[in-house]
Amino acid sequence: MKILIINGPNLNMLGIREPGIYGRETYEDLCRYLREQAETLGVEAEIFQSNSEGDIVTKIQQALGSADAIVINPAAYTHTSVAILDALKAVALPAAEVHLSDVTKREAFRQISYAGMACKFHFIGMGFEGYGEAMKALVKDGK
Repeated sequence: MKILIINGPNLNMLGIREPGIYGRETYEDLCRYLREQAETLGVEAEIFQSNSEGDIVTKIQQALGSADAIVINPAAYTHTSVAILDALKAVALPAAEVHLSDVTKREAFRQISYAGMACKFHFIGMGFEGYGEAMKALVKDGK
């Protein structure tokens, strides 16, 4: 099984950006954690990060025929991007939405998740562990 893991804008700034919300671990730490989780689960993981909405849409489209599932943390695009929602719906791969922080307890504008509307699973406010749980759920769902 191959899982595409997509990280949206500013996640490359983990460890620097608002450490009170996102912690002090870096994006490199996250990538290391994702590779370890993939190895433990016996799956292949492709990790992608972009600050560009169009690049994220293109990557989702490219997953059709090359990945079995998607883990996505659209970051700020969660609350604004119908394009990412439409791309996820178009490829129709099993998908899991992840957010490091608990967006349900943050600003009012963070209460809507367009991308989440196309996701079967949601892991909110669990930090890095949310990604691991998302991967486990997709593996179990794929069996």
